[in-house]
Amino acid sequence: MRPKRLWQRFVPLVAAGALALAVTACSGDDGGTESVSASGEVTGTLRLGYFPNLTHAPALVGVGQGIFAKELGSGVKLEPSTFNSGTTEAEAILSGALDAGFIGPNPAVNTFIKSKGEAIRIVSGVTSGGAALVVKPEITSVEQLRGKTLATPSLGNTQDVALRFYLKKNGLVTDTKGGGDVSIRPQENSVTVDAFKSGAIDGAWVPEPVASRLVAEGGKVLVNEADEWPDTDGKFVTTLLIVRTEYLEKNPEIVRRLIAANITAIDQLNADPAAGQAAANEALDKLTGKPLADGVVTSAWKTLTFGPDPIAKSLFLSAAHQEELGLIEDPKLDGIFDLKILNELLADAGDPAVSDK
Repeated sequence: MRPKRLWQRFVPLVAAGALALAVTACSGDDGGTESVSASGEVTGTLRLGYFPNLTHAPALVGVGQGIFAKELGSGVKLEPSTFNSGTTEAEAILSGALDAGFIGPNPAVNTFIKSKGEAIRIVSGVTSGGAALVVKPEITSVEQLRGKTLATPSLGNTQDVALRFYLKKNGLVTDTKGGGDVSIRPQENSVTVDAFKSGAIDGAWVPEPVASRLVAEGGKVLVNEADEWPDTDGKFVTTLLIVRTEYLEKNPEIVRRLIAANITAIDQLNADPAAGQAAANEALDKLTGKPLADGVVTSAWKTLTFGPDPIAKSLFLSAAHQEELGLIEDPKLDGIFDLKILNELLADAGDPAVSDK
Protein backbone atom coordinates (compact mmCIF):
# COMPACT_ATOMS: atom_id res chain seq x y z
CA MET A 1 0.00 0.00 0.00
CA ARG A 2 1.07 3.62 -0.49
CA PRO A 3 -0.30 5.30 2.65
CA LYS A 4 1.57 8.56 2.10
CA ARG A 5 0.01 8.96 -1.33
CA LEU A 6 -3.58 8.15 -0.41
CA TRP A 7 -5.89 11.13 -0.31
CA GLN A 8 -8.43 10.67 2.47
CA ARG A 9 -11.17 12.45 0.57
CA PHE A 10 -11.64 13.53 -3.00
CA VAL A 11 -10.63 17.14 -3.51
CA PRO A 12 -13.28 19.45 -5.00
CA LEU A 13 -13.35 19.76 -8.74
CA VAL A 14 -11.00 22.53 -9.81
CA ALA A 15 -12.59 25.75 -10.90
CA ALA A 16 -13.48 26.17 -14.53
CA GLY A 17 -10.50 27.57 -16.35
CA ALA A 18 -7.97 26.38 -13.79
CA LEU A 19 -7.75 23.07 -15.58
CA ALA A 20 -9.31 22.25 -18.93
CA LEU A 21 -11.55 19.27 -18.38
CA ALA A 22 -13.25 19.83 -21.69
CA VAL A 23 -11.65 18.57 -24.85
CA THR A 24 -8.59 20.58 -25.75
CA ALA A 25 -7.69 20.76 -29.41
CA CYS A 26 -4.44 18.99 -30.25
CA SER A 27 -1.79 20.94 -32.05
CA GLY A 28 0.63 19.27 -34.39
CA ASP A 29 3.63 20.90 -32.71
CA ASP A 30 6.37 18.97 -31.02
CA GLY A 31 5.77 18.60 -27.31
CA GLY A 32 9.06 20.36 -26.61
CA THR A 33 11.71 19.69 -24.01
CA GLU A 34 11.28 20.22 -20.30
CA SER A 35 13.32 22.75 -18.40
CA VAL A 36 14.38 22.31 -14.76
CA SER A 37 15.40 25.37 -12.74
CA ALA A 38 18.01 25.43 -10.01
CA SER A 39 15.18 25.35 -7.46
CA GLY A 40 13.78 22.19 -9.04
CA GLU A 41 10.79 23.76 -10.80
CA VAL A 42 9.96 21.88 -13.99
CA THR A 43 8.43 23.67 -16.93
CA GLY A 44 7.01 22.20 -20.11
CA THR A 45 3.82 21.00 -21.78
CA LEU A 46 2.05 17.65 -21.62
CA ARG A 47 -0.65 16.85 -24.20
CA LEU A 48 -2.57 13.93 -22.75
CA GLY A 49 -5.28 11.77 -24.32
CA TYR A 50 -7.90 9.58 -22.65
CA PHE A 51 -11.45 8.26 -23.13
CA PRO A 52 -14.72 9.23 -21.42
CA ASN A 53 -15.02 5.60 -20.26
CA LEU A 54 -15.00 4.10 -16.77
CA THR A 55 -12.08 1.92 -17.90
CA HIS A 56 -10.17 5.23 -17.94
CA ALA A 57 -11.36 6.25 -14.47
CA PRO A 58 -7.84 7.13 -13.20
CA ALA A 59 -7.57 9.64 -16.04
CA LEU A 60 -11.11 10.93 -15.47
CA VAL A 61 -10.44 11.74 -11.81
CA GLY A 62 -6.78 12.57 -12.42
CA VAL A 63 -7.71 15.35 -14.82
CA GLY A 64 -11.07 16.28 -13.33
CA GLN A 65 -9.93 16.55 -9.72
CA GLY A 66 -6.63 18.23 -10.44
CA ILE A 67 -4.51 15.27 -9.32
CA PHE A 68 -2.45 15.35 -12.50
CA ALA A 69 -2.05 19.13 -12.45
CA LYS A 70 -0.91 19.06 -8.82
CA GLU A 71 1.60 16.27 -9.37
CA LEU A 72 2.97 17.79 -12.58
CA GLY A 73 3.51 21.15 -10.88
CA SER A 74 2.54 24.68 -11.75
CA GLY A 75 5.26 24.98 -14.38
CA VAL A 76 3.85 22.18 -16.55
CA LYS A 77 0.95 23.02 -18.83
CA LEU A 78 -1.46 20.09 -19.05
CA GLU A 79 -3.48 19.92 -22.28
CA PRO A 80 -6.03 17.07 -22.04
CA SER A 81 -8.01 15.71 -24.99
CA THR A 82 -10.66 13.00 -25.11
CA PHE A 83 -11.14 10.33 -27.78
CA ASN A 84 -13.82 7.75 -28.53
CA SER A 85 -11.51 5.01 -29.80
CA GLY A 86 -7.94 3.84 -29.47
CA THR A 87 -7.56 3.98 -33.22
CA THR A 88 -8.03 7.75 -33.41
CA GLU A 89 -5.95 8.35 -30.29
CA ALA A 90 -3.14 6.24 -31.73
CA GLU A 91 -3.24 8.30 -34.92
CA ALA A 92 -2.89 11.47 -32.84
CA ILE A 93 0.14 10.03 -31.06
CA LEU A 94 1.75 8.87 -34.31
CA SER A 95 1.22 12.31 -35.86
CA GLY A 96 2.90 14.00 -32.90
CA ALA A 97 -0.32 15.72 -31.79
CA LEU A 98 -0.25 13.94 -28.39
CA ASP A 99 2.61 13.28 -25.99
CA ALA A 100 1.00 10.59 -23.87
CA GLY A 101 -2.26 8.74 -23.63
CA PHE A 102 -4.44 6.27 -21.80
CA ILE A 103 -5.20 3.61 -24.39
CA GLY A 104 -6.07 -0.05 -24.90
CA PRO A 105 -3.42 -2.74 -25.45
CA ASN A 106 -4.20 -3.47 -29.10
CA PRO A 107 -3.94 0.14 -30.32
CA ALA A 108 -0.70 0.39 -28.32
CA VAL A 109 0.62 -2.74 -30.05
CA ASN A 110 -0.50 -1.52 -33.46
CA THR A 111 1.15 1.86 -32.95
CA PHE A 112 4.39 0.21 -31.88
CA ILE A 113 4.39 -2.12 -34.89
CA LYS A 114 3.39 0.59 -37.38
CA SER A 115 6.32 2.73 -36.23
CA LYS A 116 8.73 -0.24 -36.32
CA GLY A 117 9.10 -0.06 -32.56
CA GLU A 118 10.05 3.60 -32.47
CA ALA A 119 7.00 5.72 -31.65
CA ILE A 120 5.78 4.75 -28.17
CA ARG A 121 6.59 3.05 -24.90
CA ILE A 122 4.18 1.59 -22.36
CA VAL A 123 5.15 3.15 -19.04
CA SER A 124 2.41 1.88 -16.70
CA GLY A 125 -0.69 -0.19 -16.36
CA VAL A 126 -3.97 1.51 -15.46
CA THR A 127 -7.02 -0.79 -15.56
CA SER A 128 -7.81 -4.46 -16.03
CA GLY A 129 -11.17 -6.09 -16.66
CA GLY A 130 -14.37 -4.31 -17.54
CA ALA A 131 -15.37 -5.73 -20.94
CA ALA A 132 -18.13 -8.07 -22.05
CA LEU A 133 -20.27 -9.29 -24.93
CA VAL A 134 -23.83 -8.14 -24.23
CA VAL A 135 -26.63 -9.45 -26.48
CA LYS A 136 -30.39 -9.55 -26.80
CA PRO A 137 -31.92 -11.76 -24.09
CA GLU A 138 -33.17 -14.39 -26.55
CA ILE A 139 -29.58 -15.18 -27.57
CA THR A 140 -28.33 -17.85 -25.16
CA SER A 141 -25.43 -19.51 -27.00
CA VAL A 142 -22.54 -18.63 -29.28
CA GLU A 143 -24.13 -20.64 -32.12
CA GLN A 144 -27.14 -18.34 -32.03
CA LEU A 145 -24.84 -15.46 -33.01
CA ARG A 146 -24.72 -16.84 -36.56
CA GLY A 147 -26.37 -14.34 -38.89
CA LYS A 148 -26.41 -11.62 -36.22
CA THR A 149 -24.83 -8.15 -36.21
CA LEU A 150 -22.56 -7.18 -33.35
CA ALA A 151 -20.77 -3.92 -32.62
CA THR A 152 -17.27 -3.14 -31.35
CA PRO A 153 -15.68 0.26 -30.63
CA SER A 154 -13.42 0.26 -33.72
CA LEU A 155 -11.74 -2.11 -36.15
CA GLY A 156 -8.67 -3.68 -34.53
CA ASN A 157 -9.29 -2.18 -31.10
CA THR A 158 -9.00 -4.32 -27.97
CA GLN A 159 -12.65 -5.41 -27.79
CA ASP A 160 -12.86 -5.87 -31.56
CA VAL A 161 -10.02 -8.38 -31.47
CA ALA A 162 -11.49 -10.10 -28.41
CA LEU A 163 -14.82 -10.61 -30.22
CA ARG A 164 -13.27 -11.80 -33.48
CA PHE A 165 -11.01 -14.26 -31.66
CA TYR A 166 -13.88 -15.58 -29.55
CA LEU A 167 -16.00 -16.18 -32.66
CA LYS A 168 -13.11 -17.80 -34.53
CA LYS A 169 -12.36 -20.30 -31.80
CA ASN A 170 -16.06 -21.18 -31.77
CA GLY A 171 -16.07 -21.87 -35.51
CA LEU A 172 -17.69 -18.64 -36.71
CA VAL A 173 -16.10 -16.67 -39.55
CA THR A 174 -15.83 -12.88 -39.70
CA ASP A 175 -14.10 -10.43 -41.98
CA THR A 176 -13.09 -6.79 -41.74
CA LYS A 177 -15.85 -5.66 -44.13
CA GLY A 178 -18.75 -6.87 -41.98
CA GLY A 179 -19.28 -10.16 -43.78
CA GLY A 180 -19.02 -13.77 -42.67
CA ASP A 181 -21.10 -15.82 -40.26
CA VAL A 182 -21.38 -12.88 -37.88
CA SER A 183 -21.37 -9.28 -39.11
CA ILE A 184 -19.14 -7.07 -36.97
CA ARG A 185 -19.91 -3.38 -37.15
CA PRO A 186 -17.19 -1.16 -35.65
CA GLN A 187 -18.76 2.04 -34.37
CA GLU A 188 -18.23 4.64 -31.69
CA ASN A 189 -19.38 3.64 -28.22
CA SER A 190 -21.50 6.79 -28.10
CA VAL A 191 -23.95 5.34 -30.66
CA THR A 192 -23.91 1.68 -29.61
CA VAL A 193 -26.60 1.88 -26.94
CA ASP A 194 -29.06 3.61 -29.28
CA ALA A 195 -28.24 1.11 -32.04
CA PHE A 196 -29.00 -1.74 -29.61
CA LYS A 197 -32.27 -0.15 -28.49
CA SER A 198 -33.39 0.38 -32.08
CA GLY A 199 -32.55 -3.19 -33.10
CA ALA A 200 -29.85 -2.10 -35.57
CA ILE A 201 -27.42 -4.42 -33.75
CA ASP A 202 -28.00 -7.63 -31.78
CA GLY A 203 -25.27 -6.98 -29.26
CA ALA A 204 -21.79 -5.61 -28.72
CA TRP A 205 -18.44 -6.50 -27.20
CA VAL A 206 -17.66 -3.27 -25.38
CA PRO A 207 -15.89 -1.80 -22.35
CA GLU A 208 -17.55 -0.29 -19.32
CA PRO A 209 -19.76 1.59 -18.87
CA VAL A 210 -21.25 0.69 -22.27
CA ALA A 211 -21.65 -2.98 -21.32
CA SER A 212 -23.64 -2.11 -18.19
CA ARG A 213 -25.69 0.44 -20.12
CA LEU A 214 -26.65 -2.29 -22.62
CA VAL A 215 -27.68 -4.54 -19.73
CA ALA A 216 -29.78 -1.71 -18.30
CA GLU A 217 -31.53 -1.53 -21.68
CA GLY A 218 -32.54 -5.19 -21.48
CA GLY A 219 -29.41 -6.91 -22.74
CA LYS A 220 -27.72 -9.90 -21.11
CA VAL A 221 -24.06 -10.73 -20.70
CA LEU A 222 -23.27 -13.68 -22.95
CA VAL A 223 -19.51 -13.51 -22.38
CA ASN A 224 -17.64 -11.88 -19.52
CA GLU A 225 -14.22 -11.33 -21.06
CA ALA A 226 -12.51 -12.34 -17.81
CA ASP A 227 -13.65 -15.91 -18.51
CA GLU A 228 -11.66 -15.86 -21.76
CA TRP A 229 -8.29 -15.43 -20.02
CA PRO A 230 -7.53 -18.71 -18.22
CA ASP A 231 -3.78 -18.31 -18.86
CA THR A 232 -3.72 -15.15 -16.75
CA ASP A 233 -6.21 -16.20 -14.08
CA GLY A 234 -8.92 -14.03 -15.58
CA LYS A 235 -6.76 -10.90 -15.61
CA PHE A 236 -6.44 -8.91 -18.81
CA VAL A 237 -5.23 -5.39 -19.38
CA THR A 238 -7.86 -2.95 -20.62
CA THR A 239 -6.09 0.40 -20.30
CA LEU A 240 -2.41 1.32 -20.42
CA LEU A 241 -0.48 4.55 -20.12
CA ILE A 242 1.77 5.14 -23.14
CA VAL A 243 4.21 7.94 -23.93
CA ARG A 244 5.81 8.99 -27.20
CA THR A 245 9.39 7.75 -27.10
CA GLU A 246 10.79 11.12 -28.18
CA TYR A 247 8.80 12.88 -25.48
CA LEU A 248 10.01 10.42 -22.83
CA GLU A 249 13.62 11.07 -23.84
CA LYS A 250 13.19 14.86 -23.77
CA ASN A 251 10.91 15.10 -20.73
CA PRO A 252 11.84 12.36 -18.24
CA GLU A 253 10.83 14.35 -15.14
CA ILE A 254 7.42 15.26 -16.54
CA VAL A 255 6.85 11.61 -17.42
CA ARG A 256 7.93 10.58 -13.93
CA ARG A 257 5.40 12.97 -12.45
CA LEU A 258 2.69 11.72 -14.81
CA ILE A 259 3.30 8.12 -13.77
CA ALA A 260 3.28 9.17 -10.10
CA ALA A 261 0.00 11.01 -10.69
CA ASN A 262 -1.49 7.89 -12.28
CA ILE A 263 -0.50 5.89 -9.19
CA THR A 264 -2.03 8.54 -6.93
CA ALA A 265 -5.30 8.50 -8.87
CA ILE A 266 -5.38 4.69 -8.72
CA ASP A 267 -4.73 4.74 -4.97
CA GLN A 268 -7.52 7.25 -4.50
CA LEU A 269 -10.02 5.15 -6.46
CA ASN A 270 -9.10 2.03 -4.50
CA ALA A 271 -9.14 3.80 -1.12
CA ASP A 272 -12.72 4.99 -1.45
CA PRO A 273 -14.62 3.22 -4.27
CA ALA A 274 -17.90 5.01 -3.58
CA ALA A 275 -16.28 8.43 -3.82
CA GLY A 276 -14.36 7.21 -6.86
CA GLN A 277 -17.55 6.24 -8.65
CA ALA A 278 -19.10 9.62 -7.89
CA ALA A 279 -16.03 11.53 -9.05
CA ALA A 280 -15.68 9.51 -12.26
CA ASN A 281 -19.36 9.99 -13.04
CA GLU A 282 -19.11 13.72 -12.41
CA ALA A 283 -16.20 13.90 -14.85
CA LEU A 284 -18.21 11.95 -17.43
CA ASP A 285 -21.09 14.38 -16.97
CA LYS A 286 -18.81 17.33 -17.68
CA LEU A 287 -17.28 15.64 -20.73
CA THR A 288 -20.40 14.15 -22.30
CA GLY A 289 -23.17 16.35 -20.94
CA LYS A 290 -24.96 13.48 -19.24
CA PRO A 291 -24.08 11.44 -16.13
CA LEU A 292 -24.54 7.69 -15.96
CA ALA A 293 -27.30 6.17 -13.86
CA ASP A 294 -25.96 5.24 -10.43
CA GLY A 295 -26.87 1.59 -10.98
CA VAL A 296 -24.84 1.49 -14.20
CA VAL A 297 -21.76 2.89 -12.46
CA THR A 298 -22.09 0.46 -9.55
CA SER A 299 -22.51 -2.51 -11.89
CA ALA A 300 -19.58 -1.51 -14.08
CA TRP A 301 -17.27 -0.81 -11.13
CA LYS A 302 -17.54 -4.41 -9.93
CA THR A 303 -15.80 -5.63 -13.07
CA LEU A 304 -12.90 -3.15 -12.97
CA THR A 305 -9.54 -3.42 -11.24
CA PHE A 306 -7.29 -0.38 -11.08
CA GLY A 307 -3.55 -0.88 -10.72
CA PRO A 308 -0.16 -0.01 -12.26
CA ASP A 309 0.61 -3.58 -13.34
CA PRO A 310 0.31 -3.69 -17.16
CA ILE A 311 -0.37 -7.46 -17.09
CA ALA A 312 2.16 -7.85 -19.89
CA LYS A 313 1.34 -11.49 -20.56
CA SER A 314 -2.20 -10.59 -21.59
CA LEU A 315 -0.90 -7.95 -23.99
CA PHE A 316 1.39 -10.45 -25.72
CA LEU A 317 -1.43 -12.99 -25.92
CA SER A 318 -3.75 -10.39 -27.42
CA ALA A 319 -1.11 -9.56 -30.03
CA ALA A 320 -0.90 -13.26 -30.86
CA HIS A 321 -4.68 -13.28 -31.30
CA GLN A 322 -4.42 -10.36 -33.71
CA GLU A 323 -1.81 -12.25 -35.70
CA GLU A 324 -3.95 -15.38 -35.81
CA LEU A 325 -6.85 -13.29 -37.09
CA GLY A 326 -4.66 -11.84 -39.84
CA LEU A 327 -4.93 -8.28 -38.52
CA ILE A 328 -1.16 -7.96 -38.00
CA GLU A 329 1.86 -9.89 -39.23
CA ASP A 330 4.80 -11.21 -37.21
CA PRO A 331 4.50 -8.78 -34.29
CA LYS A 332 7.91 -7.91 -32.84
CA LEU A 333 7.25 -6.29 -29.47
CA ASP A 334 10.69 -6.26 -27.86
CA GLY A 335 11.08 -2.90 -26.17
CA ILE A 336 7.41 -1.94 -26.09
CA PHE A 337 7.55 -1.66 -22.29
CA ASP A 338 9.66 0.86 -20.39
CA LEU A 339 8.75 0.30 -16.75
CA LYS A 340 11.93 1.68 -15.19
CA ILE A 341 10.35 4.85 -13.78
CA LEU A 342 7.25 2.98 -12.61
CA ASN A 343 9.26 0.38 -10.76
CA GLU A 344 11.42 3.05 -9.15
CA LEU A 345 8.28 4.76 -7.85
CA LEU A 346 6.85 1.45 -6.63
CA ALA A 347 10.12 0.63 -4.87
CA ASP A 348 10.10 4.05 -3.16
CA ALA A 349 6.62 3.23 -1.86
CA GLY A 350 7.67 -0.23 -0.66
CA ASP A 351 5.65 -2.04 -3.32
CA PRO A 352 6.86 -4.93 -5.51
CA ALA A 353 8.02 -4.32 -9.05
CA VAL A 354 5.80 -5.18 -12.00
CA SER A 355 6.95 -7.31 -14.90
CA ASP A 356 7.24 -6.64 -18.63
CA LYS A 357 7.04 -10.38 -19.40
